[in-house]
Amino acid sequence: MTMRWGEKRYYSLDYYLKQTYGKKLYKISLNGGMTCPNRDGTLGTRGCIFCSQGGSGDFAPAASLPIKEQIEEGKRLVRQKYKGDSYIAYFQAYTNTYAPVAYLRRIFTEALLHPDVSVLSIATRPDCLDEDVLVLLQELNQIKPVWVELGLQTIHESTARLIRRGYPLSVFEQAEASLRKAGIPVITHVILGLPGEDAGMILETIHYLNRTDIQGIKLQLLHILKGTDLAELYCTNPFPVLSMEEYFSLLGKCITGLRPDIVIHRLTGDGPKALLIEPVWSGNKRQVLNQFNAYLKKHDIWQGKELQL
Repeated sequence: MTMRWGEKRYYSLDYYLKQTYGKKLYKISLNGGMTCPNRDGTLGTRGCIFCSQGGSGDFAPAASLPIKEQIEEGKRLVRQKYKGDSYIAYFQAYTNTYAPVAYLRRIFTEALLHPDVSVLSIATRPDCLDEDVLVLLQELNQIKPVWVELGLQTIHESTARLIRRGYPLSVFEQAEASLRKAGIPVITHVILGLPGEDAGMILETIHYLNRTDIQGIKLQLLHILKGTDLAELYCTNPFPVLSMEEYFSLLGKCITGLRPDIVIHRLTGDGPKALLIEPVWSGNKRQVLNQFNAYLKKHDIWQGKELQL
């Protein structure tokens, strides 16, 4: 098998960006100051059990800063390691379509019209995509590319109840179909290592997603963070945490079984070191990714190889 994605054995986001835009784009995390139906009392008040107080946006700036200033601050922070001038504006913290559409229009437009922003990426829940929001996203997508990231995590309802996801699989299916009808690319979040899920269950989630019309996926290693209900569960009723070797094996199976046209946006994740309880080995992301790429070569693993496409 020849290399189809540069030096990688999978369809990486970096490769996709260079092929599509001719250069690397750097992602800047933004904070729209939103909450979540799992936190404001609509569905609950404590969020999903793995979610930190930062709402998965622990690296985002303060919401009090105007969006333009957040972008400029993000550019300043990455100046030492990124010499380019094109960015992905990433609304990451909490649920970024969970606000009045007039407010969403203002902050999304401000980000999208920034001269250095090439793509707008919005992380949200499938149950927070009303028709007026879909219309707005479709309008914005005519200006510059808009991506929507949906937090699915798993297809298994028993796990979904445990992590307090708050919606059934059918809601994800409707959201994905509505976004694709509007011409919006969909990136799906999946967590590997959730309590009670074995490799077979995780691969069922991957095989399910192969049958959907998603364009990207984030494969996220489960992080146990201080201050979360997951951390409390782990301390009172410990469950197995993946070792690096176990994670590489599982991740390799996921990549082998993943449709080769799906862009892989993430392979592990960034748990804030000050909050990270487990897995401790995941703290050095660059080292983990280098070792994983060596693992893929050693075991001759390619994305979609199992599908023989």
